[in-house]
Amino acid sequence: MTTRLAVLYGGQSGEHEVSCRSAASILAHLDREQYQVTEVLIDRDGGWHVDGQPTPLPAALRVLRAQDVVFPALHGPYGEDGTVSSLLEWLGVPYVGNGVFASAAGMDKGVTKRLLAAEGLRVSPGVTLRPGEDLSPDDQRRLELPVFVKPARAGSSLGVVKVDDWAGVPAAVEQARQVDPKVLIEQGARGREIDVAVLQHPDGRVQAGPPLEIRVTGAGFFDYDAKYDGGAIFQIPAPLDEATTEVLQDRAIRAFQALDCRGLLRVDFFLPTEGSPEPIVNEVNTFPGFTAASQFPQIWQQAGIGFAALIDILISGALADQDHSHHSGLPRQARAVDLV
Repeated sequence: MTTRLAVLYGGQSGEHEVSCRSAASILAHLDREQYQVTEVLIDRDGGWHVDGQPTPLPAALRVLRAQDVVFPALHGPYGEDGTVSSLLEWLGVPYVGNGVFASAAGMDKGVTKRLLAAEGLRVSPGVTLRPGEDLSPDDQRRLELPVFVKPARAGSSLGVVKVDDWAGVPAAVEQARQVDPKVLIEQGARGREIDVAVLQHPDGRVQAGPPLEIRVTGAGFFDYDAKYDGGAIFQIPAPLDEATTEVLQDRAIRAFQALDCRGLLRVDFFLPTEGSPEPIVNEVNTFPGFTAASQFPQIWQQAGIGFAALIDILISGALADQDHSHHSGLPRQARAVDLV
């Protein structure tokens, strides 16, 4: 018996193209004997297309509602931020990945930092500037250069500027506000860049994969261009001792639990090369890049879970989650802790 599956991708965010690439990889690796696949594209203007045909929104929603499960391969605002999760909850259709709260909290870097810090995880000092606010002298004294100025609610390092001189902050804030009016100024962390992928299996077991180390070629940092134009080298597993690996994996799972995640998460760390060895959580991704070249699938490939098997695990988890809700009588969001 085939499973009716819709892959939902595109969207109106600045990561439309990345989403299309993620979806193309997912579609290429789906077993068509196991899944009856429908492609649902949201174009840059917000128009909906089902299997390549322009489709009015009510009809597109009926298509989604008729599925056994939806795989939202969306990145950034209007996709990864809880908006589509809430739509699918409202439609009552099972879907792969994180629910409304985890998606919304994970998209806002300032909120993420507060939740992780409350869990006892280490984060870099920073300040959130809302529209109209500027960096105060007190905050400037508290932070050390360099700082990174980031849009609070955007992915793929869009609009992120590294600032080495306080005089450069206003222009960097203005640039970040082109992406999001809410801006995070964060003290730059010195250390090795390590990513850890977290995967929830259909039986509820949560597993952290082998750490991945990012080495950026050239003098830059891991920005949008480095991510997608080959300016970085991934080393999996990262050359770390066993104890450090275990600490990173433990902190990644704690971040997954602190944000009430479901299905998957990628946690990006800085591993300090001096001072306290406790890893610093830099960012989280509630739906990380899903091309064959992306960190998340590569990490699980190294762990012995190929791309097709990874997709199957996530889809089976979404269906198992739905089955559990019928037996528990609880809404999907209320059950996330049960499965951890």
